Amino acid sequence: MKMKHISLFFINFFFISAMVCAQEQVTAPTIDSLTNTTKYGLRIGADLAKPLRTLLEDGYSGFELVGDFRISDRFYAAAEIGTEEKDYDETNLQSVTSGSYLKAGFDYNAYNNWLGLNNAIHGGLRVGVSSFTQELQSYSIYTDNATFPPATINETIEYDGLTASWLELIVGVKTEVLNNLYLSINLQLKHMLSDEQPDNFDNLYVPGFNRTYDFSEFGVGYGYSLSYLIPIFRK
Repeated sequence: MKMKHISLFFINFFFISAMVCAQEQVTAPTIDSLTNTTKYGLRIGADLAKPLRTLLEDGYSGFELVGDFRISDRFYAAAEIGTEEKDYDETNLQSVTSGSYLKAGFDYNAYNNWLGLNNAIHGGLRVGVSSFTQELQSYSIYTDNATFPPATINETIEYDGLTASWLELIVGVKTEVLNNLYLSINLQLKHMLSDEQPDNFDNLYVPGFNRTYDFSEFGVGYGYSLSYLIPIFRK
């Protein structure tokens, strides 16, 4: 399932990249469009990947709002806010992680648009913070005695008020599919900065960061979003 999601991501990434380039080639500016056509405003929308994942993946639910504001020709202030709940179900451990997160930073558009168009091939940086709860539902006590099976403890233990923070590099493609309506896709590389651990238990999943690993402070993520630009002024 994970390989299928990764393959689908890259197919869509290159497809949308091709859409951006094709749109720029076929949409040439007229003389009248050379002045006063660059839109500045607030673009808001929702990530489509998390609701789709909620439908397709057992034990997961999530929702995310996305937004950016153009502050110069190339730079955008950007942020995402969302919630996630993820079940962790293994042979010797069952737990549930739930919480909310906020990511804020900027995007830089490296693509040269015709005047009047606002497509983007962009890179950016985010600082992410998350507040969440870990609920340990059952676990097995390890034993190296083959005579007796490991004992399973079915007692719910809740660890609330946990926090985590991370840095996130993001690369993506954004294209205007209809007037002021944008479809985008992005890939995220994350590095954990701080991770508040419960007593005698690890954070197996952090909302906004995704899966964690004992041997690495890095994580990955992806997103598809549909957003609408509210023009405020032209420049």
